[in-house]
Amino acid sequence: MSEILEEIFPHHTIAVLSGPNLAAEVSRELPTATVLACTKRDCAAELQKYLGTARFRIYTGEELVGIELGGALKNVFAIAAGAGDGLGLGDNSKAALVTRSLAEMVRLGTKMGGELRTFYGLSGAGDLIATCFSRHSRNRRVGEQLAQGRSLNEITAAMGTVAEGIPTAKSAHECARKFGVETPIIDQVYSLLYQQKPSAQAMEELLGRDQKAETI
Repeated sequence: MSEILEEIFPHHTIAVLSGPNLAAEVSRELPTATVLACTKRDCAAELQKYLGTARFRIYTGEELVGIELGGALKNVFAIAAGAGDGLGLGDNSKAALVTRSLAEMVRLGTKMGGELRTFYGLSGAGDLIATCFSRHSRNRRVGEQLAQGRSLNEITAAMGTVAEGIPTAKSAHECARKFGVETPIIDQVYSLLYQQKPSAQAMEELLGRDQKAETI
């Protein structure tokens, strides 16, 4: 979005904000942390002071791309986490999925111009954890209901809100092909959403991949 905004408003300062900020909890003023990125430090500091509160702690940075990508890609992985919940695969499985999702986020995100350290921060690992585990997560709920046998059309029609991971899965899948990045989790979520692959089959295919060393 920052690139689009820069094209439309070339003479304006652009800032982005992302993090583990589930709206249901922010609105109740439960303690929350987020990260705000802007290439102009004085603008970032001004926005930090203006938007921050005792319960909404804002950290600043200068790296827009990684923060935006972390905030977008985590929604795709949350659908996978929800599918695991719907299949009753347990906490060990979910922890493994989230960890490997972070590795996948790093691989794709750095290829697309994000900085490595950004993905280990609030908008990457932090947002990924919140979105994959929270009962408030719309994207996690989409995956859960898919695994329980509901169609995507049924799920989205009943939601009344937007699950960003649905269109993002398509974009992420295309970007992975463009940059030549291996993204097995994104690929399976894409298959769930756009090729009607059963959740159980997708999980079996992930588990059936060749054993290898743990690497990013």
